[in-house]
Amino acid sequence: MRIAPRIRYSSIAALLVIVIVIAVSGFAQTASPAKSSPATPPSAQPWKSIAVPPLHAFKPTEPKRIELANGLVIYLQEDHELPFIDGTILIRGGSREAPAAKAGMVSLYGDTWRTSGTATKSGDALDTELAEKAAAIETGGGGATTSLEWSSFKQDFDSVFAETVDLLLHPAFKADKLQLAQREMMTEISRRNDDPGDIASREANKLVYGAGSPYARQTEYATVAAVTLDDLKAWHDRTVLANGIIVAVEGDFDSAAMEAKLRAAFEPLPRGTLIEQPKVDFAGPTPGVYFADKEDINQSTVEIVGLGTEESNPDYYALSVMNEIFSGGFGSRVFQYVRTKLGLAYEVGGSYGAAYDHPGVFRSQAGTKSVSTVAATQAVLKEIGLLKTDPPTPDEMRKAKDQVLNSFIFRVDTPEKTLNEQVTLAFYGYPPDFLDKYKDGIEKVTAADVTRVANKYIDVSKLAILVVGNGPEIKPPLSDLGKVTNLDITIPPPPGQPAGAGNSGPGQ
Repeated sequence: MRIAPRIRYSSIAALLVIVIVIAVSGFAQTASPAKSSPATPPSAQPWKSIAVPPLHAFKPTEPKRIELANGLVIYLQEDHELPFIDGTILIRGGSREAPAAKAGMVSLYGDTWRTSGTATKSGDALDTELAEKAAAIETGGGGATTSLEWSSFKQDFDSVFAETVDLLLHPAFKADKLQLAQREMMTEISRRNDDPGDIASREANKLVYGAGSPYARQTEYATVAAVTLDDLKAWHDRTVLANGIIVAVEGDFDSAAMEAKLRAAFEPLPRGTLIEQPKVDFAGPTPGVYFADKEDINQSTVEIVGLGTEESNPDYYALSVMNEIFSGGFGSRVFQYVRTKLGLAYEVGGSYGAAYDHPGVFRSQAGTKSVSTVAATQAVLKEIGLLKTDPPTPDEMRKAKDQVLNSFIFRVDTPEKTLNEQVTLAFYGYPPDFLDKYKDGIEKVTAADVTRVANKYIDVSKLAILVVGNGPEIKPPLSDLGKVTNLDITIPPPPGQPAGAGNSGPGQ
């Protein structure tokens, strides 16, 4: 039984000896003046003569879609490469629909749901059972959805799926598990000012959407402590409705047999009144300079932010190409100018954010030394403005389109990813051929389109500048950029504790 490993190790050792001999021989030949080859002239650049074939036609494997009489939608994606089956139950309703006074409730719901287990089996017992099968069942809460996911070997599907359905229909929601989730969330709150990047991202969202917006809402000790078991139970009853659920299954199964099992499990679920997406006015940030003081660092994190767009926008493709030209990696304009040419930032980038059903965030970011904060910010602002006046070159257009399309394909390079994309599109009401049109949409973008959308959507005077850094070390001062508004990032104390207690965490 041990012979095979020894042969394998011996083979590897022999291969290493061969590689070393070849390498030494090559080095000797290179080092010998008599046998050296003439150097390739720099002007030749033979790699440029390599033919690059065009991209293949984009045609991902489409999942099978089934809609039950009660409104529940099922997606099935067969994949027989490995003997696994994975599934997701996506439920409409997330943190943006939760009460502001109980911010954090949906995350607590997602944690407590799974750890509490069901009416007949505790979460701990479920952990043990699943571990023995190398299977998993997980719950979670997000911005627009909550979810229940499972995965198992093919032969264990029936038992794991039965436990999943039991968790969906008969959750326990135990007090000790809610308290554990609350303590964990309060610990996270106590540490939320540790990282300047986290501060910048959080405060930037608040500037763009508004501090009270459901898309920028912040959990506090008081909002977490306000959540009760009754809140979790009421949320579950309010959201687990057939016409607000999408079930997606991918893996090694027969679609007809799987459809029968899913119908038997989900056809009895009742319809109901779906939770409504909050109506929000997206006015964008109030222009100005905003500063969050963090004196335990010697650098600054800069975010220049404004309102982004939605993926349903007809200009989405042109904005995607514009975004790639401006901030898409090492070859982008902002990187080449601010970091490479001027050397003002060790990190620089950005994105013209696009969300499915609300505007994303347009953000340009820079990480820089305290003393170069103002200069780096001015350099980024200059590049943002040049998007409107300096049309992209043919080389920029070619590289940007290649980058966008080559990265896009990795969103759908497996059946599982294709299924997830289709489920997401269905959830937000996008047409199923949205992905099919993406490649053509990007390829049709012209330089004139990029300049047009830059002039339509980019206005430096409407952007907010956020800096997280060490105030005394920033010289010249931020006031050189405009009037400065100081942000208070102090963590409010837990209920019943004195001011200042929030910054060290509950109980510390």
